[in-house]
Amino acid sequence: MLVSYCVVNTNGRELLPACLEAIERTTPSDLEHEILVLDNASDDGSAEAVRALGRDIHLIALDRRTGKAANDSRLLQEAKGEFCLLLNEDSEVQPGAVAALLGALQSDREAAAAGAQLLAPDGREVPCAWRLPGPQTTLAGAFFLHRRLTVESGGTGIRPVGWVQSSAMMVRREAAEQVGWLDPEFFVYSDETDFCKRLGDAGWKILFVPSARAVHHDQMAQDAAGIERRIVEYHRNRDRYLRKHQGRTEAVLLRPLLAWPHLLRAVAAVFLPGHSPWRYWLHARQALFPGRGEGIREAAEAYNRALGS
Repeated sequence: MLVSYCVVNTNGRELLPACLEAIERTTPSDLEHEILVLDNASDDGSAEAVRALGRDIHLIALDRRTGKAANDSRLLQEAKGEFCLLLNEDSEVQPGAVAALLGALQSDREAAAAGAQLLAPDGREVPCAWRLPGPQTTLAGAFFLHRRLTVESGGTGIRPVGWVQSSAMMVRREAAEQVGWLDPEFFVYSDETDFCKRLGDAGWKILFVPSARAVHHDQMAQDAAGIERRIVEYHRNRDRYLRKHQGRTEAVLLRPLLAWPHLLRAVAAVFLPGHSPWRYWLHARQALFPGRGEGIREAAEAYNRALGS
């Protein structure tokens, strides 16, 4: 088997069919492949919808919710392909994307992962490859130079980058196994950053492939009801990454610099229509105190407890 499509779905019944249809529509006719869907204990009928398609899809239907890193690792471990294309249920690969990602990895034996250029639903290119987090990127963000000095997506040529977003990331399965898959301590957010960092530390390259394109509906960013939990989880796991790879002292020292740009935006949002001071303030607070609050992990744990009652 050459390619395994690995899709993680959590209550994405509205978007999952489009993701699977895009796979079917864009897969080269001569490509030996399989499709795996991990349903993360959805309660919206997602698993039933996959079964109803009647297609050759390996469905892994969990009865308890787990984190994104654990879910991607489970798919990678069960996949038979030499290369695995990790996808979210809200991603739709575009024509030529799989061939471009596969070609990039096959032509560079030192490359472990290749990320596609992500597109907003309106076709705009969105940042999807970055330098690895650390003091330099934190300073860039504090001076509002993040887009200029940290974002590494865009352009036209394939190139090595620090990390790529896992919404549409092809992985060499051999390399993933070598580094011990994704770290399940990252429930969601920073999981692929840590994964790419560990691959790089093991001597592998991470590539950005701009000719490979995928629409990303970014379902999580549009979850207004759960935005506070998502902000808590985002900063908690960014701090986890910094403590793991930079050390606890440096991670703590970087917190004020991480909070500073959010604080300034919160002040500016008071005077700018269409902006939420509360949201920016919450980002600033969580950057300073990443251990506070309840995130997506706690919501999943509560959901699992309710299932068991």
